[in-house]
Amino acid sequence: MKIKEQILAVRDTGLTNMFDTRAVQVIANEMGFYELVIFLEEHKKEYVEFVIYGKDGVLDVE
Repeated sequence: MKIKEQILAVRDTGLTNMFDTRAVQVIANEMGFYELVIFLEEHKKEYVEFVIYGKDGVLDVE
């Protein structure tokens, strides 16, 4: 899944707390992860659930 891979790539940079969604968006944008930037705008609840619980299914939104 593309969003999951992008979240993990941002996390692996160690540049921000993953709950700082604005900083995550800035880093994602700098890395060319435009899908993640948009995903965070539209699905913040699902993103936080993934970060807390690690459940892949919550990222499967349209």
